[in-house]
Amino acid sequence: MSDADAKPARQRFFIHTFGCQMNEADSSRMGEILVRAGWTPAERIEEADLVLLNTCAVRDKAEQKVLSALGRYRPLKVEHRAIIGVSGCIAQQEKERLLKRVPYVDFVVGPDGIPKLAEIVRRVQEERVRVSETAWVDSEAYLFPRADPESARGKVTEFVTVMKGCDHVCSYCVVPYVRGRELSRPVAEVLDEVRALVAAGVREVTLIGQNVNSYRGGASFAQLLSQVHELPGVLRVRFTTSNPHDLPDELVDAFGRLPRLMPHFHLPVQSGSDPILERMRRGHTVAHYLERVDRLRRTCPDVALTTDLIVGFPGETAQDFEATMALVERARFDNVYSFVYSPRPHTAAALHEVEWGHVPHEVKVERIERLQARVREISLGFAQAKVGKVVQVLVEGPSKTDPRKRFGRTPENRVVNFLGEAAAGTVVEVEIDRVTPNALFGQERR
Repeated sequence: MSDADAKPARQRFFIHTFGCQMNEADSSRMGEILVRAGWTPAERIEEADLVLLNTCAVRDKAEQKVLSALGRYRPLKVEHRAIIGVSGCIAQQEKERLLKRVPYVDFVVGPDGIPKLAEIVRRVQEERVRVSETAWVDSEAYLFPRADPESARGKVTEFVTVMKGCDHVCSYCVVPYVRGRELSRPVAEVLDEVRALVAAGVREVTLIGQNVNSYRGGASFAQLLSQVHELPGVLRVRFTTSNPHDLPDELVDAFGRLPRLMPHFHLPVQSGSDPILERMRRGHTVAHYLERVDRLRRTCPDVALTTDLIVGFPGETAQDFEATMALVERARFDNVYSFVYSPRPHTAAALHEVEWGHVPHEVKVERIERLQARVREISLGFAQAKVGKVVQVLVEGPSKTDPRKRFGRTPENRVVNFLGEAAAGTVVEVEIDRVTPNALFGQERR
């Protein structure tokens, strides 16, 4: 066959994802868009003709990680002429400024521009232009990212976006600026997507949004959960994330009446101090938060509760921090995602940090190390209670750490690596013989 008859090599892409489940879902959708446009995933970033960084702007540390990664990927542009793009929250936050700041970035695309990704890449290739696509799409024209059932084949779990944006204006949070106002997806669209995923072999769906409590797509969020729960073939249902400010009894009570709704609730509290919560504009008190937790545990005694905590918020005193430590002892979280406060653009906390009181860096570090050490002890205690016990595991595939083992999760969302031969998508019993604070290990029961 002559060179003229040879088919051109398929171009390859690599997506580096930073941040939350919303970003993970967006990366999956962008990968599907590129595949439909004729691209193929690269196994290694060095092989990629297109490198896309899907970014998070919630913390300064996350933003610095992105900039560091861009520096590492610059040789791909120089040596291999790879296209480099930035999507997600930093793209939305920085817009054209990022193109000026990093001259080897070819395009930036915000969350609302995802459907245009293939066209943006084509323009960069064919027109030799740099592109910024960060305009908000009118709510009437907005298209929610939808999982491709063909791409989902072979997957056991999948994210389904049910709403986007946030109308809460917490004083530390950049999400309303980079993700926009709340917009809910119609119930029928959500149910159609779940049905298609189940037909493709998916057994667990996680309904996601910046604040799913605010879902208004023709039903309450609890009603949407009920309808997804009743779809044939759905083995497990999860959701994230909620705000305790507007957490209704109806949603809490769903854990007692929907057996396939998994007993794991991520409920960010951010601080255990009422003065700090007020300064954060969270809209709830510690007492209100604990009342919700108590009702949840009465409804579902085995629920695993996880949360977010910020340490070193402007004006946080030693007494405020001790209140946070007291909340950790009282609530007994299964896990905590903890962060040192960092000022974010366009937020009230950044504007008022001097007025409210800057917390020295060394104080922040000492506090978060102490918090994380105690959280690890509590998490290890929960895990150790499983030693010698049998847990139900939905198998997702080979272990990520040991190909001889299988990997899955318990109903409480704990990771399990185990010896066994169970097929992906099946639920098996695993006897636990060893644990770490974040994972369980054992053997499949025959």
